[in-house]
Amino acid sequence: MDCKQFEKLIPDFIARKLDYPALKKFYEHMEQCADCEEELDIQFLVMEGIRRLEDGNAFDLQFELRQRLEETRRKIRFHSAFLYLGGAMEFVAAGILIGIVIWILL
Repeated sequence: MDCKQFEKLIPDFIARKLDYPALKKFYEHMEQCADCEEELDIQFLVMEGIRRLEDGNAFDLQFELRQRLEETRRKIRFHSAFLYLGGAMEFVAAGILIGIVIWILL
């Protein structure tokens, strides 16, 4: 993902509309690009700040953004572990099927 793609996805990230593959690429790019991380900070502060001011709510947006990024990191780790487990289960199932076929043929 390049910086332009990242910037286009910021509103969807803030609105929690990114699917897993896009979210993973978004987060990985943000971890490696300080400029994009700063752009995310700015857009989050502006978009959420305006919304909160209209609602009249108190807020700590820096803390909320850090929480959201931590939640994203956990979600990516969970999905990655789930995908790994699924692949391992497919491998085991294939082994069992091969074993059954060999057993039947002998």
